Amino acid sequence: MSAVPLEAAVRADDGYERQTEAPAPLGPRARLFPALSAVYRAQLSRARVARIPLLFVATFQSVGIMILMRGVVDGGGEAHAVVAGSSVLVVAFVALNLLAQYFGQLRSDGGLDHYATLPVPPAAVVLGAAAAYASFTVPGTLVTAVVGCGLFGLPLTHLWVLVAVIPLAGAALAGLGAALGLLAPRPELATLLGQLGMSAALLLGVLPAERMPEILQYARDLLPSTYGVEALARTFGPDPDWAAVGFDLAVCAGVGVASLALATWAYRRAAVR
Repeated sequence: MSAVPLEAAVRADDGYERQTEAPAPLGPRARLFPALSAVYRAQLSRARVARIPLLFVATFQSVGIMILMRGVVDGGGEAHAVVAGSSVLVVAFVALNLLAQYFGQLRSDGGLDHYATLPVPPAAVVLGAAAAYASFTVPGTLVTAVVGCGLFGLPLTHLWVLVAVIPLAGAALAGLGAALGLLAPRPELATLLGQLGMSAALLLGVLPAERMPEILQYARDLLPSTYGVEALARTFGPDPDWAAVGFDLAVCAGVGVASLALATWAYRRAAVR
């Protein structure tokens, strides 16, 4: 027979149960930049096969528009606008249209629930997906710009400005596309909004501003990609106004920060519903 009192044994058992039932502490939340890098790599590998054919479509579409406009526009400032607008249109097709469809589908099929269970900041999900989709626009934008310069006899000297135009315009349009996809109640509506946004980029970005009605010129100023188009178009002149180019790029960067912040808020709103 054990000499241990029954009351002491009960206390010991209770303490053991309390000790085993105590919840384990959660691990630290992932930091923004490592999480952003992980989401970017995952999105890049996932979309590589599916999106490359669409990138060819976007490039072919922009080159075809320039060929059609070549019969209407001879040169000068209008040619600058056509080439710059067609180049940035590739960014709009991928970063705005496709990203709106992606986030709309992700919200519809419950994919946001998967990301919500991960210890990943919402900004990392939005920025990682936006950066991955914007990365696909680089080859098509370069090809479109080079072909456009050949068609209209424009210099290739300052095409290095695309190093700034592509990520800044891509960030602004990708943030807008992600917000449209996350805020749309149905994926079909997200697809419609993305295509309407791309159509606006086509109409207001490719056509020379001088040939537009005044009301459309005001609407053009509200389009995020307009400032990327203006920055690239200014570099085709014989003596570019670099202060104006820098101002356009700064405005494009500010719009990009605002649109990505809107997309992050829309992601939080959609993830908790």
